[in-house]
Amino acid sequence: MINKRLLIKNLLAHHDENSFYDRKERLDLHDRPAKGKFLKHICALSNANPKNRSFIVVGVNDRNSKIIGVDFFDDSRLQNLVNAYLENPPKVQYENVAFPELPRHKVMGLVTIYPSDKLTSFKKNIWRYGQNSIFLRRGSTSIPVDALELQNTNQKIVEDIEKQSLNNIKHTLDAVIHFIKKHDEIHTTDYHVYNEQHVLCWAGEKKQVGEKTFYTRVDIELVNEQVRLFYSDMDEVKVIINKDSFIITEYVPLAIHRDVEFYPLEKTILHFKENGQYNIASEMLFKPPQYRKSTVETLYEQNNNILKKISDNESLTALEESQLKELPNIYLICYFNGIEEALESLEKSKLVLKNLPDKDAYIKFKEVRRIIRKIKY
Repeated sequence: MINKRLLIKNLLAHHDENSFYDRKERLDLHDRPAKGKFLKHICALSNANPKNRSFIVVGVNDRNSKIIGVDFFDDSRLQNLVNAYLENPPKVQYENVAFPELPRHKVMGLVTIYPSDKLTSFKKNIWRYGQNSIFLRRGSTSIPVDALELQNTNQKIVEDIEKQSLNNIKHTLDAVIHFIKKHDEIHTTDYHVYNEQHVLCWAGEKKQVGEKTFYTRVDIELVNEQVRLFYSDMDEVKVIINKDSFIITEYVPLAIHRDVEFYPLEKTILHFKENGQYNIASEMLFKPPQYRKSTVETLYEQNNNILKKISDNESLTALEESQLKELPNIYLICYFNGIEEALESLEKSKLVLKNLPDKDAYIKFKEVRRIIRKIKY
């Protein structure tokens, strides 16, 4: 079983970017140019490695190769993006890898491109890349080619790196102890062993809302692989644990006029098999609340006015200060009630919210972005 933290360290320590490995400071898939560039690299790495895995490490400083980390990224719809634009798409997996030296809310991203042994190309246009475009990885660059005969020269190198990254009992025990210590301020911290092979640690702060019990500040790691399976500072989560599965149902709190309702967003089932394998299945549950058109239009205008006042260095009223904290959620409600331009307004709010002394609204901005990405994929 490969320890993904060791794998990242071995890739960073022994190899510069090459035909089976790329590194990025961040992964941003919120517009067509960013999606196009990502798909180009997937296409190129897949074609350069038809018989072995290739990798993209995310969270590395471009200038000095230092580990800086990124926010937790939920990849549950990433394969859909790859399948939608690439012919002979490889299986692509994004994993959030825990590193002790990073802040609790940061991880390293590891994109694994599995071998398909088929020529990968673009099956439809996106940004600058046209239908039937073919890319190949040469050195540290993904280049366009007119035609390609698949060859494999990296298999032995990649196999050696993966062997150096195998897990052992000490790594697992150290990871369990570190996880428990890291969450000593959380009310609930526990671990579960599945089929005597997989060790799953989880932590969460119990939150009672009326008769409903949720967990917040939830952190879930598969420690024998050093993979963080779930992380959220904001959302409410319900957890069900049984002999073979760990089930997470994520809820989104949305409020208009202070009336908070909890809407189920997604159910994720981690199922552990007796043969040592496990799979992750997700079901989207979100049904956005619907409001009168006049109500939503008023809320949208209020949001825009608040952002304008902040940009113009004008003082907010007490009511506007309270509305500011829910600004990203209001844009989300507006978008799901037919105001398409609410997405553009949400993106414009990013720098304003990021520069505020109180970071609650900016944290909610990132959570709303995550929700929209999951649903749109």
